[in-house]
This record gives sequence, structure tokens and C-alpha cells, in this order.
Amino acid sequence: MNAERDRRLLSRGSWLEWQRVSQLLRAETVGGALLLISAATALAWANSPWSQSYHDLSTLLIGPESLHVNLSVSDWAADGLLAIFFFVVGVELKREFVAGDLRDPARAALPIAAAVGGMVVPAVIFLAINLSTGHPENIGGWAVPIATDIAFALAVLAVLATHLPSALRIFLLTLAVVDDLLAIVVIAIFYTDHLQPIPLLLALIPIGLYGVAVQRGMRQEWVLLPLAVLAWGLMHASGVHATVAGVLLGFTVPVLGRHAGADYFEHRVRPLSAGVAVPTFAFFAAGVTVGGLSGFADALSDPLTIGVIAGLVLGKPIGVFGTTYLLAKFTRANLDDDLAWRDVFGVAMLAGIGFTVSLLIGELAFHDDGPATDDVKIAVLAGSVIAGLLASVVLVSRNAVYRRIHRLETLDTDHDGVPDVYQPRQD
Repeated sequence: MNAERDRRLLSRGSWLEWQRVSQLLRAETVGGALLLISAATALAWANSPWSQSYHDLSTLLIGPESLHVNLSVSDWAADGLLAIFFFVVGVELKREFVAGDLRDPARAALPIAAAVGGMVVPAVIFLAINLSTGHPENIGGWAVPIATDIAFALAVLAVLATHLPSALRIFLLTLAVVDDLLAIVVIAIFYTDHLQPIPLLLALIPIGLYGVAVQRGMRQEWVLLPLAVLAWGLMHASGVHATVAGVLLGFTVPVLGRHAGADYFEHRVRPLSAGVAVPTFAFFAAGVTVGGLSGFADALSDPLTIGVIAGLVLGKPIGVFGTTYLLAKFTRANLDDDLAWRDVFGVAMLAGIGFTVSLLIGELAFHDDGPATDDVKIAVLAGSVIAGLLASVVLVSRNAVYRRIHRLETLDTDHDGVPDVYQPRQD
């Protein structure tokens, strides 16, 4: 067979890789459900007769002023708790590059290119809408629609109960992990107002010591936790968003070798991230007082809101799907035989569910502009819901096909614990 015809996009990976991803997806799905509950609770409270008590709680200051960490509860959720989330992202991303699909340049090219396309197109759409309507003051929010929320997207999949094929699930997960990394780079570069070089350089010391400790197999929390807190505090003092410390600490965790700790740290930290950190952040970030139907309609007519929604609902699928399609044409590759291009389009629409990081970027971009911050929250919530509903229509229409693929992926005729499709072929 011609080598060009052997090239396949989104082909089935290894059985070990799928086992690992399946466990990860189940954990993220539970976290996604908690995230949805937290966001819905916050919205209900913020639009109830007791809305003032919600805002009073969000703005309550906690922490010593002498250490410059006298932050509001909502800021602690965004700066502190999300560092835990990004620590897990750092560990997962390193695992993907060292032992997962991203270690193979040929397999890594697709999700990386799709993630880049899925960030560039939404940003361009947002800027085009706001500049063409004469609102240059909004351009600081260009990065709001670039992020994909993997927990929220997987929660939608759980509700649909779709048997999405393993290749598509891995593609969505890998794309979202790369997306998170690129988003944190954007935050570090474009949303750092006042850089303080000395605290930034000092932060490298506890991060380096943390890396040395975990590389030598140390697991004691009394050693690691103070180093992590010190790294977070110095990063916060530097002006760079403190969640960057979480990513860098995650990168230091060894994945392979005698002291490999990725499994250990994910097992210990992921429940805290998915069950506490992200839902708590969502609770304080999503609580916007809409002001009834008229207030909602006014918000939806603002170019800022339109730009974010268009970026998520149109820009994300165009960027992800378009990049994937062009890559296939450029490399003369074909989709795996089990899949169709509308499957890729459905997953690309799921990538338009931007929540956690989108809300974080919105707060960073418009932290001094209350009405704009509220508009961004409404836009992210509305855009994510629309993207999820549209993706649901596409994916549900293919559920019969997905069930057939799922049966093939789980069929184990020789009862050795490994499905037949993952067995090496016998010539």
C-alpha cells in the first residue's frame, strides 16, 4: 500500500494510553459536574433578593497586608486555588510530552496545530468585531475566547452519554491541555501589568528546590508545601499571575524513572483541583447580576459580549476544524476509517466551551471596569452554553455510529483484559 494512503489522522492509540486517558476523563467529568453546579448556584444567588450578600462575600478581604496578600475571597480563588489547577495542568502536559501522544512529533502535530488555530481565529474575530464597531477600549479582552475548558466540555459529554471514540476523546483532551499551556503563556506575557524582576528571579529558587526534591523521590508535604507556597508568593509579588507558579512546579515532577511521581501527585492533587479549586473559582467568577431580561439583552448587544460569544461559538470550531482539515490536505492524510469529518467538527464545537480560563482572563483584562467584567462573564457563560448545545446536536446525531465503535473498542474475545482492536496484528 502507498505510504501516503497509510497516513491517518485521529487513529486509535495504544491500549495503555487509552486506559490512562479513560481514568483521567472520568475524574474530569466529575469535576465538570461540580463546576456546573457551582456556576449555577452563583448565578442564582447573584440574581436573587440576597444578591448583595453574595457580592459582600466575594469582596471580603482576607490575608496579611504586611505580606501584600490582603486579597478578596474571589481573588484568592483566582490567584490561589487556580494555581492548584494549573499545577495539575503542568504535570499532565509534561506527561503528554514525555510519555503520552505528544512525545511522537507526528501525533503531536495535530493537537498542537489545532490548539493554535483554535486560539488565533477567536482572537481575530473578537478584534475585528470590536475595532470595526469603534470600540478599541475592548481590545484588551482579545484573549478571553481563546481557551477551552476541558472539565466543562467533558461534563457535556457525560450528560449526552455519548460513546465518543477514544481517538476523538484523546484529541479533545490533548488539545485542551495544550490550549491551557498556551493560555497561561498568554496570561504571563500579555496580562502582567507591573513586572518586578527581583521577586520573579527569587521565585526560581523555591521552584528549583521543589524540582530537586521531587526528582529525588521526596513526597513529604512538610518539605514540598512550604516551597510551593513560597514560589506562589514570590510569583504573585513579581506581578506575573501567580498561577504560573503552579504550571512551573508541575513541570518539575518526574514522569519516568525510579522516582517518577506524576501518578502520585495527580492522584493526590487532582481531586483537590477538580473537586474544590475549580468549582470554588467558578462559584466566585460566574456570579454576575444580570438585571433581568432587559439587562441581559443590553449585555448581549455590546460589542464586547458579541466578540466573546462569536469567538467561542464561531472562532473556536473554525480554528480547530479548519486547521485539522488543512493539515490533512497539506500532508495528504485521511481520517481514520471509523470517523467522519463531522465528528471532528462536533469536537471542534465542544472546544468552544470556554469557562475557567476564559473567566480568569476576563477578570485580568477588565479588573478595573466592573460593567465590562460583568459583560465578559455573561458572554463566556452564554457562548459556552451555545457551543455546548450546538456540539450536542452534531454528536448526538452520530451516537449510533459511536456505539458501534465503542463495542469494537471493548470487545475482548480472548478474555485477556486487552480489547481485540488493541492487540498486535498477527501476519
